[in-house]
Amino acid sequence: MLCSFTAELIYINLSNKYQMTKGILIAGTHSGVGKTTVSMGIMAALKHRQLKVQPYKVGPDYIDPSHHTAICGRSSRNLDTYMMGTEGVRQTVARTSADADIAVVEGVMGLFDGIDSTEIASSAHVAKTLDIPVILVINVHGMSRSTAAILKGYSEFDPEVRIAGVILNQVGSPRHVELVVNSLPGNIPVVGTIPRRKDIEVPSRHLGLYMAHEKDYNTAEMAAFIEENVDLDAVLELAEPCSVPDFVETPHTGTDLRIGVAWDPAFCFYYRDMFDAFRDHGAEVVFFSPMEGELPDVDGIYFGGGYPELYAEVLENSETTRKLKGLAADGLPIYAECGGLLYLCGTYEVDDRTYKLADVVPANTRMTNRLKALGYTEARPLDRNLSSRNIRGHEFHYSLTECDRDARFAYEMIRGKGIQNGFDGLLEHNTLAGYMHSHPASFPVDKFVGKCREYKKR
Repeated sequence: MLCSFTAELIYINLSNKYQMTKGILIAGTHSGVGKTTVSMGIMAALKHRQLKVQPYKVGPDYIDPSHHTAICGRSSRNLDTYMMGTEGVRQTVARTSADADIAVVEGVMGLFDGIDSTEIASSAHVAKTLDIPVILVINVHGMSRSTAAILKGYSEFDPEVRIAGVILNQVGSPRHVELVVNSLPGNIPVVGTIPRRKDIEVPSRHLGLYMAHEKDYNTAEMAAFIEENVDLDAVLELAEPCSVPDFVETPHTGTDLRIGVAWDPAFCFYYRDMFDAFRDHGAEVVFFSPMEGELPDVDGIYFGGGYPELYAEVLENSETTRKLKGLAADGLPIYAECGGLLYLCGTYEVDDRTYKLADVVPANTRMTNRLKALGYTEARPLDRNLSSRNIRGHEFHYSLTECDRDARFAYEMIRGKGIQNGFDGLLEHNTLAGYMHSHPASFPVDKFVGKCREYKKR
């Protein structure tokens, strides 16, 4: 089962110093215009040309990056100016794109849509942070000259955002293309006109698109489709060097402990930057599958999010599930997010059936048919020994978790809902499990690794 995930587990060991890589950002006028399909297709076509393509995704999403990674053969990274700050975004691009031929950034939502009514966390903010041009994807289904009005508004809204090219998606016929193109201003080139192809699209479900391991990619067909409908030479010509600091690799001093990372179809929502942060703090990252009953000899465990509700019966019968409670009681440090939280609960109700799971934290949970939380979060640690600063992240779940009366929480939510009454992060022994997905830009990686190191030395 894990063999299909090997493309995800890519850790790039960069050499000392490189010139800045050229980049381009693929944005949409709004969600659903096809920017993910277009971005994936451009990545596939560039990769098919034997270029080293470093993919990125604006925002906190885990799913699109899994497709980028499968296509490009390089771990896609998230760029989020809310969670990482502008300097964090620039540092990540500097560190991960230094040996690439081109960086392709997929945007999020509409070009200017950020947190609340601000530009923060928007595609536009990332484009400005990196000082790279934007190719705007416009769905022209059902309109012609109105496209010109849309383009005018987007291109003039923020002069610091440079829309360098346009891709017209969902075109109906050559005559339709002619009508649209003839109405557009001549200062922004049309670099692609794409007809609809349902077999190229990725289907959706309650938490978003399907993950990369659930789709067989014909990258040659995808690349040919883009080559036929997009002027890839023009795209490459539009790309400009990313405005990032020079990257100089910091030599690793070696590893003195091992952190297990749950990795299988049930647990597959992770930021690759977290793995790098573990390594930077002296930890070897060991991937294992709870679905397969695996549990390596490690000094700490990290459970990310994913789709445990789809595999609840397998997890209930897993040898990993049966062993975790004892290890947690023995003090093994465990950190879990969202799906990982659900897995560590006593019971998990899915579709009117209740499954017995790890029973590490004092709570039970159940899936509902309604969205319970979606958005960015900010949490104030209730114990400064956990962290002296607030932690930023995001939450997205359909489940409802009910805690025992004596449950202890790690965070008070400044922004977001958390588990219960504005609190998140259940604490039990050396286990911390909450709904909030966090990024190493603010999560206290050093404290977690420190606990793992103390556990190892006992």
